[in-house]
Amino acid sequence: MAIITLTTDLGYKDFYQAALKGSILSQLPNANIVDISHDISAFNIPQAAFILRNAFHYFPKGTVHLIGIDSVFNERTRYLALKYREHYFVGSDNGIFSLLFEEEPTEIVELNIMQDLKYLHFPLSDIFPKAASHLAKGGKLKDIGIPVSGVEDRMTLQPVIERDIIRGSVIYIDSFQNIITNITKEIFTRVQLNRDFTLFFKRNESISQLSWHYNEVPEGEKLCLFGISNHLEIAINKGNASGLLGLHLGDIVRIEFQS
Repeated sequence: MAIITLTTDLGYKDFYQAALKGSILSQLPNANIVDISHDISAFNIPQAAFILRNAFHYFPKGTVHLIGIDSVFNERTRYLALKYREHYFVGSDNGIFSLLFEEEPTEIVELNIMQDLKYLHFPLSDIFPKAASHLAKGGKLKDIGIPVSGVEDRMTLQPVIERDIIRGSVIYIDSFQNIITNITKEIFTRVQLNRDFTLFFKRNESISQLSWHYNEVPEGEKLCLFGISNHLEIAINKGNASGLLGLHLGDIVRIEFQS
């Protein structure tokens, strides 16, 4: 069955999400449409990239991932379809693809599908559904676009690494108010070298032990662990870590290792 996932900032209040899904079903009535998220903050490309990067690989190969973030008409923005790790992605070339992929996509095309003029300002209801449906039916990228090389690059804040210190920042806060940093398990392990550590953050708070799961500490106690995204998380067992600890997007955290 053809699977098309949706990651957008359309929300649930307006008719835009329904228009997108209706456009897909008009092209491909038997499409299996899966919502990854429509709660992305408006135009928040890094947030969308984080969510989709951690979700897409759970889907079968051949899945088409339609991205509707900052996708209103812009003469300077290309619309792309790409193949990466046997998955397909359709969206605006606004920097999100550089945040999604760890290596170069196998194939990239700039979409040249004719657009209905009445949808000129909203390609998300016309061009993207056409491209996604074509790929979901097993169509080739070359039939809907012109081959191009490279995507727009968008830089993200990376951890600062020293011999005994990692300085990172908060990049995402999930629905449970868990705090996710840009410190990956690979970076932590590479610097730690089996040494003891202390994680410092706002209000002079600290944690000196990694947990394997949230319930490893009593309810209401803080902890840190590597979650399903393989990024270091700060959480409170059955509590609101962001609110109670005063940590928000962009805030700095610091890990010190014993020398």
